[in-house]
Amino acid sequence: METKISSKGQVVLPAAFRRRLDLRAGDSIEARVDGSSIVLTPRRRRAGKARITTDPLTGLPVLDVEGDAPVLTSEDVAEMLADFP
Repeated sequence: METKISSKGQVVLPAAFRRRLDLRAGDSIEARVDGSSIVLTPRRRRAGKARITTDPLTGLPVLDVEGDAPVLTSEDVAEMLADFP
């Protein structure tokens, strides 16, 4: 696909590319020169949306995060909470 550079040096990524790579306004993109080409690479994935649900085993509220959220162990949480007053 072909696109043009604006007078401000901006380039519009075609919608098909943005949809395929799940890119949205404000996402960071790394730009580098490779020979005579410009290579654009998304820098990170957005954090998944979080919601509070009920644990089916305990009936207690839990935080459910979609996507590639890090897994926290009980030890991780205890370490984080140790510094709270």
